[in-house]
Amino acid sequence: MKKRLLGLTLACTMTAVSLAGCGGGSSGDTGATTAGDTTTAAPAESGAPEGTTAAQAENAAPASGDTVLKWAVWDISSTVYYQPLIDAFQAANPGVKIEMVDLGSADYQTVLATELTGSGSDFDIATIKDVPGYTTLVNKGVLEPLDDYIAKDGVDLSQYGGITDQVTVDGKLYELPFRSDFWVMFYNKDVFDNAGVSYPTNDMTFEQYDELARSVTNDTPGQEVYGAHYHTWRSAVQLFGILDGKNSIVDGNYEFLKPYYEMILAQQEDGVCQDYATLKTSSLHYSGAFAQGNVAMMNMGSWFIPTLIEKIKTGEYGPEVANWGLVKYPHAEGVEPGSTLATITCLSIPTSAPNKDLAWEFVKFVCGSEGAEVVAETGTIPAITTDAVVEAISGMEGFPADDASAEALRTANTYLEMPVHPKSSEIETVLNEGHDNIMTEGSSIDEGIAEMTEGVQAILGN
Repeated sequence: MKKRLLGLTLACTMTAVSLAGCGGGSSGDTGATTAGDTTTAAPAESGAPEGTTAAQAENAAPASGDTVLKWAVWDISSTVYYQPLIDAFQAANPGVKIEMVDLGSADYQTVLATELTGSGSDFDIATIKDVPGYTTLVNKGVLEPLDDYIAKDGVDLSQYGGITDQVTVDGKLYELPFRSDFWVMFYNKDVFDNAGVSYPTNDMTFEQYDELARSVTNDTPGQEVYGAHYHTWRSAVQLFGILDGKNSIVDGNYEFLKPYYEMILAQQEDGVCQDYATLKTSSLHYSGAFAQGNVAMMNMGSWFIPTLIEKIKTGEYGPEVANWGLVKYPHAEGVEPGSTLATITCLSIPTSAPNKDLAWEFVKFVCGSEGAEVVAETGTIPAITTDAVVEAISGMEGFPADDASAEALRTANTYLEMPVHPKSSEIETVLNEGHDNIMTEGSSIDEGIAEMTEGVQAILGN
């Protein structure tokens, strides 16, 4: 997709994307903010949606005879990729206009469910914000299965890295992802240079990662350097255990978490990472911890990339973190490097859509390789990672220049932070409590795992 279609400057892009990244609200698991989830933009009472520019309003006005597709979204004014996607699709499909309808951010999935279960819904395309919301809509029977469309057009689902298998319900697929935020390892090159230690690599086992973190740690009072940092979300620890593809966070058996809790509690005891209870009490944000310049490595989502670039550019973050890099997540022995965790944003077609076939053309475009390149040019990670996508993101001003950081954007197996499950919210509550008890040492690792197992099995009816 040619860059001239995009019509956005990089500076504008970085500012807006930084708003859309690292938040505290969960998309069903970690606290990672879903794409574009920044502020609630209420729909305008008439005319163009609130926050829409004059150019967008003009572009959105259909000519006589145009077919209008209504697209349910949130946060039009602060989400940078909506309009470029629309511009590119409309350029390739004369006579079709996309009309965005902003349902607001805070209660988006609730409002969408209300709209789609009502008698007068006329949305052609619905953006799906999180897995629990998707499950609710599927259970209500208001989303169209996409399998026949996919088969007819020969859409290759393997390009989504296994994600579509994880959102298939009873053998049917009701959404396709167009945006994906996945976890990587951020690191501070200066910390390693000062310690005379080689940088982390894109192929580290957990044992190698632990050794590397310990090798750069300095516990001298007033001169502390932490080899690793883990935010207080349970995902920062527990989800190491699902990278082998053999374990699930919703199956009610959590013995597989034990080695990861053992590693991180030992690091905490030895001063390799900051104390969980202190982090919890102080409410220190992960970005603030990394910005201090004394954290060597930090596992975090790709949503932090544009935020980090922007804050360094504006001077909010000092030179202590200006020399940073990325590598792939560490992995267990025998697990493919690049296996990681993700949150996704998807598109679906409501069963009540007036223009289903044309809506599919939009879904196929946005969620395909062409749409992925448009999304990437705005500094946002799409669900499909092609060479062009990697080049677009790694070519942004402020992105690390080393080849390893660009390679870190290429994922292998990708697992959802919270898989599709009708009781995901209840399971989440039990797992959060268990994690907190273990990390504060209110429970032993064995006790905490037993509590999680018992609690979740009760929810599952086992």
